[in-house]
Amino acid sequence: SAVLFSLFPGTDVGVTGGGANKENAADVNHVTTQSLLLTPEPWNLLVTQTPAKEKAKEGETVVLNCHLNSPQHPSLTDLMVKWYKEDEKGQMDLLEKNVTILPNNSRIFMRGDLSQGDVSLIILNVTTSDHGIYFCEVTLPDGKVVTGDGTKLRIRRALGLFGIEESIGTIIGVVAAGIGGIVVLIIILTPQLRKCILCMRQESRQ
Repeated sequence: SAVLFSLFPGTDVGVTGGGANKENAADVNHVTTQSLLLTPEPWNLLVTQTPAKEKAKEGETVVLNCHLNSPQHPSLTDLMVKWYKEDEKGQMDLLEKNVTILPNNSRIFMRGDLSQGDVSLIILNVTTSDHGIYFCEVTLPDGKVVTGDGTKLRIRRALGLFGIEESIGTIIGVVAAGIGGIVVLIIILTPQLRKCILCMRQESRQ
C-alpha cells in the first residue's frame, strides 16, 4: 500500500510505491506554477537621469531630469523620491520623501509629476555653490533602493556688473596712466619751456 500525504490542498502525491504516476506529477507542477503567479512580482524600476552633464550660468533656472519606468507597476505614487548632491564637501541631502528638506530654501524642489514617472528637480537662481553631481534615488514599497547614474552640474560665473566694473576699472587705469605720463612730461618740460620763453624775450628786446 502506498503512503500518501497532502502537499497541496486537494492534491495527493504518492511518496512510496506505485501511487506517484505521471498525472499526479503534472498536477503538482500545475499547482506550483499557479502558486508562483499569485505571489507579487518584485519591482523592476528603471531610474534614468539625462543628460549626464548640465551647464548653467549664475542666476539661471536649471531642471535636472529624472524619469522612472516600471512596466509591471503602472502606478508609481507609492514611491519615495530622494535627491542628494555630492561635491568636494561630501554628500548633502536636498529632498526626501518627495519634499525639500533644506532649511530656509525655496530654490530647490521636485517639479515633475510622480504618477507619470517624472521626478525632475528644479533649481531656481543657481549660484556657484550649486555645482556638484546630483543623484535621484527612489525607494520602493518593499524597501529596495534604486539610484540614477547622476547628473554633473557646472555653474559658469556671470560677468554682469562685476564684469562691467572690471572693464571700466581697466579703462580708467589705462587713461589715468596716460594722463599721468602727460603730466610728468609737462612737469619735466616746463622749466625748459620757461628758459626758451625767456630767451625769446631777451632776443626780441635786443
